[in-house]
Amino acid sequence: MAQDDRADHRRPDPDALLALADQGRRGKLTVFLGAAPGVGKTYAMLSRARRLKADGIDVVVGLVETHGRSETAGLLDGLEVLPRMRVAHRGRMMDEFDLDAALSRKPHILIVDELAHSNPDGNRHPKRHQDIEELIDAGINVWTALNIQHLESLADLVAQITGVTVRERVPDIVLKRADEVLLVDLPPTELIERLKEGKVYLPESASRAADRFFRLGNLTALRELALRRTADRVDDQMVDYLRQNAIEGPWATGERLIVCVGPDEVSEKVVRVASRLASGLNAPWIVVCVERADREAESRGSLQRIDEIFRLAEQLGAETRRIIGTDFVEEILRLARREHATQIVIGAKRRRKWARLLSPSLPEEITRRAGGLGIHLVTPDRREKPIRKSPHPRLAISDLWRPAAIAIALVATTTFVGTTIDRFVHLPNISLLFLLAVLGSAMLSGYISALVAVVLSAMCYNFFFIAPFHTFTIAAPHEVFALFVFFAVAVIAGGFASRIREQADAARLRATALQSLHDFSRKLSGTDKPEQAIWAAVSQLQASLRRNVVMLLPERDDLRIAAAWPPDTELDIADVTAARWAFDKQEPAGRGTGTLPNSRFEFRPLAGPHGSLAVCGIEQTEARLDITAERALSAILDQTTIAIDRALLAEKNLAQAARIEGERYREALLSSISHDLKTPLATITGAVTSLRELGERMTAESRDDLLQSIEEEGGRLSRFVANLLDMTRIEAGTLKPKRDWLDVADVVQSAVERARKYSPGHVIQTGLASGLPLIEGDSVLLGQVLFNLLDNAVKYGGSEPVNIYARLENGAVVISVTDLGRGIPADDLDRVFEKFYRRGRSDGRAPGTGLGLSIARGFVEAMGGRIHAESPAVRKKGTRIVMRFPVETTKVGGEVA
Repeated sequence: MAQDDRADHRRPDPDALLALADQGRRGKLTVFLGAAPGVGKTYAMLSRARRLKADGIDVVVGLVETHGRSETAGLLDGLEVLPRMRVAHRGRMMDEFDLDAALSRKPHILIVDELAHSNPDGNRHPKRHQDIEELIDAGINVWTALNIQHLESLADLVAQITGVTVRERVPDIVLKRADEVLLVDLPPTELIERLKEGKVYLPESASRAADRFFRLGNLTALRELALRRTADRVDDQMVDYLRQNAIEGPWATGERLIVCVGPDEVSEKVVRVASRLASGLNAPWIVVCVERADREAESRGSLQRIDEIFRLAEQLGAETRRIIGTDFVEEILRLARREHATQIVIGAKRRRKWARLLSPSLPEEITRRAGGLGIHLVTPDRREKPIRKSPHPRLAISDLWRPAAIAIALVATTTFVGTTIDRFVHLPNISLLFLLAVLGSAMLSGYISALVAVVLSAMCYNFFFIAPFHTFTIAAPHEVFALFVFFAVAVIAGGFASRIREQADAARLRATALQSLHDFSRKLSGTDKPEQAIWAAVSQLQASLRRNVVMLLPERDDLRIAAAWPPDTELDIADVTAARWAFDKQEPAGRGTGTLPNSRFEFRPLAGPHGSLAVCGIEQTEARLDITAERALSAILDQTTIAIDRALLAEKNLAQAARIEGERYREALLSSISHDLKTPLATITGAVTSLRELGERMTAESRDDLLQSIEEEGGRLSRFVANLLDMTRIEAGTLKPKRDWLDVADVVQSAVERARKYSPGHVIQTGLASGLPLIEGDSVLLGQVLFNLLDNAVKYGGSEPVNIYARLENGAVVISVTDLGRGIPADDLDRVFEKFYRRGRSDGRAPGTGLGLSIARGFVEAMGGRIHAESPAVRKKGTRIVMRFPVETTKVGGEVA
């Protein structure tokens, strides 16, 4: 047992094996990584390419930037270089990498320099690393070069070290997925010397670079970053090797990070710091944003800011989540416990002194309640100003008139009512009426209206109800105190009322969205075809987003528009290309994405467990979808994916059931043919052989016996083939019986005589009622049915007699065939009419093909009759097959009755 346990521990890691299998289908990415420009990345890349070219390897240069370095340009001699593509960019022509030409050439190794390059507008991808990803997916091995300062997670750190902001950046996941990272290193002093000699930049550019970027301290720090990142990548490769080969050893640590972000400026820095920390620990990390459950108070700018931070985190390799709750600290700690996190990374913003006195900050509360978790606080740079976060979005002047008008109207009404009451009855607590005006303003129009109502109520209360009247002067000190108390109570009550209104609005919006999704899910539950689910999704999306929507389904090797709103929507070449990309790569494409942004639509794949099922295109305008619409879109697409997948599975199950039924039918047919053809053919062959070899030496009686055997077995083969042909006619629906008037008694007698001929030793008894009416049908088919029933009764009835009766009962002619054999269990009475169903005899064998009763049912129903099986109630053994033919129109003795 212990040995088995040890063997289990030595098994390769399944995830590592799957990753290895996936790598086998794609090309490999090799990155030549350097600390700064001029260290020799392109030179090393081309030198290695020339060696492989000399060994016969197909190496092609897709694009190389020599930056005027003659020794680098000299290495291109002897290498195949793809021609560049001329594109217009900002009024001038540029030479760019031709992606389609590289895909068409498809070399074994392709060199594409400048991994962090940004493509001009109009290219298929905005970034070169996306071009390289497409090349790798096509099975092409790619070599490229990258400087460490272009990594996304290091952008802020590089800017802090060098004072230079790097604009062209590469997501860290690109370097993490590289199959090989080769560090091209050069000491900083030698690099500065190369710069002075003009081997890095042209003279006019070299002087500026030496003054700003190429300083000894900067280059040393960048070199350290490059060495650390390369070491991390080598460590990842070592861990993958250990897992793939089931080698025990010190694998990656069990660290897991939770990173807290919000719509503030420090959150971007928090994400970058967390990325570097996770990379150093080789740990997974989750970026989380907690949203309030009781309000929709975030402004559009805040929501867009959070979306940008989430996109940055996903580029750096993080998992992103949104949590809804009221207690931020509890929600974060609950997530940390659920995900078994070991560390929490959070931004510590500078706060005003009075704010620190009023309430503890979120980092302080998490630190106090963390209970064993490691807390990393990321502080903003000193040059950043303290962040002032307003609890409410700013309002334009045009947005203030309605709240002010409501407050003025309510306060004026309250003043009129109060002065009217005061004429008849003097009330000392008349201020409560103004409190109602404040609450009403808050409930009707929110916090701004409540504040206006508070100020107006205080002024009106002072002017009309505090002596001296009709002035703003207050004579009595207790009235001053009462006015201040009223003002404070009104502000607090108005705030609470406004908060309740916000919560009610948020609840209403969520309830509306939930009801909409519920109605949509009910629509989908009734769909059984992908097209029905597609049309329901298009209708729901158009109603929710108020935008044009198109849905595409795969058809052969292309995509077709399955549903669209408006119905006459057409897609141009850019739209179709983006849709195909989204379907094939299972990632968004089109407008607003990093792939084919010139399309009018943003296409999102509907990815199921076994690949893409469909593509949804949403027409994008200048106004992006807000977070509510984005959530609705994601929910609708998820439900539509499930519905399409369910419909496709149902179709596959039906096809599989039909295929299984066909297999069963074929197996039964082959089994029947192999037995029922082999036996009579063997008898016929043996008889014919005996007659040919011993014919003259055999007696006349023996020859007659052999000839009779040949005749009987030939008749048996004829019946068997006839049964197969009859079943084929029934299955194909080509059976068309005649509609003649026939005498049941004559048909029964003919079938009995035929059965007695084939079974001479068996007793068949008949009982025919007198005066049976003529029925409309086919005498040949009815005779075949009766013969099949008698033959079946003889086979299964043993030595007991077989009875056949015909009578008139309840306006129908009833014909029954009864045997006294073992009988049929009650559960199998309906199954005896199925094809190839056979029940065994008393001797344990199941004779026949199992087609007789099935053919009988087909013939009887074709003539308008009914047939069923039953067990006789008197003897409680045997089987009775009963046929019933209607006689609405009858003939008796040749006359119409």
